[in-house]
Amino acid sequence: MGLWESLDAMWQMPAEERIFGVVLLFSWTVYLWETFLAQRQRRIYKTTTHVPLELGQIMDSETFEKSRLYQLDKSTFSFWSGLYSEIEGTLILLFGGIPYLWRLSGRFCGYAGFGPEYEIIQSLVFLLLATLFSALTGLPWSLYNTFVIEEKHGFNQQTLGFFMKDAIKKFIVTQCILLPVSSLLLYIIKIGGDYFFIYAWLFTLVVSLVLVTIYADYIAPLFDKFTPLPEGKLKQEIEVMAKSIDFPLTKVYVVEGSKRSSHSNAYFYGFFKNKRIVLFDTLLEEYSVLNKDIQEESGMEPHRDGEGDSEEIKAKVKNKKQGCKNEEVLAVLGHELGHWKLGHTVKNIIISQMNSFLCFFLFAVLIGRKELFAAFGFYESQPTLIGLLIIFQFVFSPYNEVLSFCLTVLSRRFEFQADAFAEKLGKAKDLYSALIKLNKDNLGFPVSDWLFSMWHYSHPPLLERLQALKNSKQD
Repeated sequence: MGLWESLDAMWQMPAEERIFGVVLLFSWTVYLWETFLAQRQRRIYKTTTHVPLELGQIMDSETFEKSRLYQLDKSTFSFWSGLYSEIEGTLILLFGGIPYLWRLSGRFCGYAGFGPEYEIIQSLVFLLLATLFSALTGLPWSLYNTFVIEEKHGFNQQTLGFFMKDAIKKFIVTQCILLPVSSLLLYIIKIGGDYFFIYAWLFTLVVSLVLVTIYADYIAPLFDKFTPLPEGKLKQEIEVMAKSIDFPLTKVYVVEGSKRSSHSNAYFYGFFKNKRIVLFDTLLEEYSVLNKDIQEESGMEPHRDGEGDSEEIKAKVKNKKQGCKNEEVLAVLGHELGHWKLGHTVKNIIISQMNSFLCFFLFAVLIGRKELFAAFGFYESQPTLIGLLIIFQFVFSPYNEVLSFCLTVLSRRFEFQADAFAEKLGKAKDLYSALIKLNKDNLGFPVSDWLFSMWHYSHPPLLERLQALKNSKQD
């Protein structure tokens, strides 16, 4: 039977069977497309075994080979974890995993004296069981990624005890947020009448703003240690740069990200006149734990001029340097502040909320369609939570794929604009060197397949960013 005959036969099925078939077909189509893209990029990792000529001045062969092997291992892991996830999701749908979990939730509620009329309570039990199942099935993959791949390539800084404690803490904190928010959302949908989608959207908007406001002050410190950046030249220069563009900076923190991983990052958060900047200790050369570890291993601090140091120590110093110098950190922050000054943060919030409103509106249109529930095994009842799951996760899948691609394209455009903003601040040279260092520290592979890059990279490839900065310096 050919493709068109198969599609025609599917169209002749009852509505619920047709919906179920389309959901599975689209899910596997997306998976195969993603696998095709990943294999194109994997071919790049396998065949590009020497530093290309255009990279000769910015990357040594040792770092290039390390990044190539790291990305190859990550690619292999992504293939198997992705295949498992797709098969697991398909089996859950085929064998009625969702209605089974709903019935199981109902039984637990019954034991506690809550009947079917307590739909919201049953929904919360369903969410708890679903997230617990997801956490347990994902745990082996997370362990392998952390303690095999990241460990092998020198990024993992966690012990098994720390990892498990962290995972349990994350699960508990997630439930403390997810369950109350979900119960209120379901209640609003229940009592909201014909315009419940407006109230539901406003509620999620308020929740998202509150979470963004309190995350760094009350949630993130549960997992990481935040300390104010000490007084000194770096802090003074950050404050001067922020003031020069009217960025309402109130505090600068250093987060101890090195206790988990040696990957580096920086970000800012806060609304209105209360902005804070957070720097990972792995981003700062003078704070990097790895840099200090090398000094301890050598038993001495290398001489500033290099004289008197053994060849072994010199080699370690050359290879160990992690993070950026102060000037380069300022350039990275110039890029991040560019996102704020150019309105990228506000634009992303507006796009997100427009999309959220549209989704809730379409949800209101579709929630009454009994065939949607029947397609997933709910013939007698139409629980609101299940409707949210079906419509947002499955029905909206094609739309979400298109939206994701469009946002990726927009993000790359924003990244170029933020780089250009840093260049206007006089940071082009330092940003150029910082991007090279960060790529080296994170073992990013600088060669990419054009189609894979176009579909997945929210940040432009390294060479494209460096070329844009080079052109700006020449203009």
